[in-house]
Amino acid sequence: MSDKVIVTAAITGNIHTPTMSPYLPITPKQIAEEAVRCYEAGAAIAHIHVRNPETGQPVHDVGLVGEVLTAIKSRCDMVVCVSTGSLDASVEKRVAAVRAYGLELASYNAGSMNFALFQVASRYEPFKFEWERAYLQNTEDVIFPNTFKTLREYAAAFKEQGTKPELEVYDLGMISNLAFMVANGSLDRPVHLQFVLGILGGAPATLDNLLFFHNTAKSALGEFTWSVCAAGRFQFPMCTAALLMGGHVRVGLEDNLFLEKGVLARSNAEQVAKIIRIARELGREPATPEEARRIIGLKGLAKVRY
Repeated sequence: MSDKVIVTAAITGNIHTPTMSPYLPITPKQIAEEAVRCYEAGAAIAHIHVRNPETGQPVHDVGLVGEVLTAIKSRCDMVVCVSTGSLDASVEKRVAAVRAYGLELASYNAGSMNFALFQVASRYEPFKFEWERAYLQNTEDVIFPNTFKTLREYAAAFKEQGTKPELEVYDLGMISNLAFMVANGSLDRPVHLQFVLGILGGAPATLDNLLFFHNTAKSALGEFTWSVCAAGRFQFPMCTAALLMGGHVRVGLEDNLFLEKGVLARSNAEQVAKIIRIARELGREPATPEEARRIIGLKGLAKVRY
């Protein structure tokens, strides 16, 4: 299925705040509906975070995750990748959904880094909710923690549940981290990588960096499947490069609020439709959820607990 491309839709994330776009989904119902729209547009995977339904603030809430999971499953067979990323939550909170629901796929962040959002705070005045300004500004002095100890603990929780880790790589050193975790048996081959480009604190979103990441991973990890996502205006250029290189792609409002310059995306599905149009121009067809399961090596929807 080398001509097939897995399209992931990152529905809401924990980067953008409600003031930045009126189209950012907030409630479990909105998040699930957006995921289904993306499925109908051709996406195989939904990447999920949840938020406080009243304020839109990112939260780790297993109950809210469960609402999203069951709502999606009731309407389609989409693969759901739940995020374990957090700037402040404990390991137990971060893997709670993996343990509660026996997920097929979940994110696994491959190392610690500065994850900066503070630089955009001055662009938005006034904010819709009080928490937004402080949430952004505080990232000037916050580290996104993923130590070797916690990498080992995350990996153990994933193995326990038969959950495939989607290995999030923000910088070159994280590939070495993953090679170490494979060598010591914490992670199993073949791995599935997500190259995340353009976050302040991580690698810039350039073609040179994407090629360097890919070639370094091939040398360090052998065979693997991989996808690309990129922040803001770099989303579609980097995803197009991944399509040309034979990789998979992630779009969505978590990474980029716009459909094109100056035009807010009114739905994640608009971005999905755009990248699929580009893919087809390049001779690649979107994978179905079942094809994505075979490509990545997932246990299947029948084995989840939701």
